[in-house]
Amino acid sequence: MTADICVVVPTIREYDCMRSYFENAREHGFDLSRLHVVLVTEDFCDTDEMEAMLAEEGVSGEVFDGSRRSEWYEDHGVTEFEHVVPAASHAETSFGLLYMWANPQFEYGFFIDDDTLPHPEDDFFGGHMKNLAYEGEIETVSSDEQWVNVLYDDVDEHGLYPRGYPYSAMDETVETERAEVGDVVASQGLWTNVPDLDAVRILMDGDLQGQAQTRTERDDFGEDFVAAEGNYLTVCSMNLAFEREVIPAFYQFPMDDNPWDVGRFDDIWSGVVLKRACDVLGTQIYNGGPLCEHNKAPRSTFDDLHNEVAGLELNEHFWEVVDGAGEDADSYAGVFEAVAEALATGEFDEYQNGEFFQYCGEYMLDWLDCLDAIERRAPATAGD
Repeated sequence: MTADICVVVPTIREYDCMRSYFENAREHGFDLSRLHVVLVTEDFCDTDEMEAMLAEEGVSGEVFDGSRRSEWYEDHGVTEFEHVVPAASHAETSFGLLYMWANPQFEYGFFIDDDTLPHPEDDFFGGHMKNLAYEGEIETVSSDEQWVNVLYDDVDEHGLYPRGYPYSAMDETVETERAEVGDVVASQGLWTNVPDLDAVRILMDGDLQGQAQTRTERDDFGEDFVAAEGNYLTVCSMNLAFEREVIPAFYQFPMDDNPWDVGRFDDIWSGVVLKRACDVLGTQIYNGGPLCEHNKAPRSTFDDLHNEVAGLELNEHFWEVVDGAGEDADSYAGVFEAVAEALATGEFDEYQNGEFFQYCGEYMLDWLDCLDAIERRAPATAGD
């Protein structure tokens, strides 16, 4: 079978985690020939060992360090847009989106972080694909703050809010109801063990090694759900599947490698824009299973805080700029362009590092131009 799923894994050390995902697929009868794995790494990493791992597992894939990414941009005639994917940043997952766009056989994408493992009892790939095909009744969650905590189900017990959730939207009143959904375009799997928190919340939980002392278990998660129209949620790219059509609105924001040193909000802001596009177009982001086990390596909480603090105030207001943009758009690219224009032309002097919003808007417009340039070229084939 020709691969129709592109699995994008940003990694510098724990790439062997993918063996567990492949074993999970075998155990649950998922056809591994559907997968093409793109390992996005750095020049200082052992790409030969990564390639050997894929070969040993019998799974199609490629490894792209910084030098190979530069060659790819040149081969595809988009060298002028190489800047849209920041160097040495988790946001390098955007390269995987460009790779998918250049290879039309990929109808679906997966993002998997290298510090995760699948739960053996969950059909990881099959579960996400089932979510993307889901039609029917599902729990729909909303709040009086227009934000949904993806950990809402047991929040009275653990008190956790995930990385990227605005502080101003805490202590919300949650409402749930049953509603019909029929066009799921993204599936966010949640996580057990180390919760995905920001550094401020980790410090409040009493840990200096980048890991909250409060942990999540399977029992902390109830029914799968969607956030109601007009409500936003944090989208974490460690355990995520999506359909090809959302790529124009799914740019992972240019974090870390920028003049303001804003970091750690690449997938968060990407998820906010995607949710706005879904609301405009009448599609949904499915949340819940399949769960993964998040085994975040110990690191200084203060290092994470340093990476986040430059954008903390901006994160409180980013969604307000996005909300209402692109109301009349009829495509993911159209909504994304409207958000980009709102950011690029807005005045944000009242916020610390407000110029970063304008910077992001300009990069978003370059993202669309890059996709257009790739699309104008003859379709490539994975592995070429």
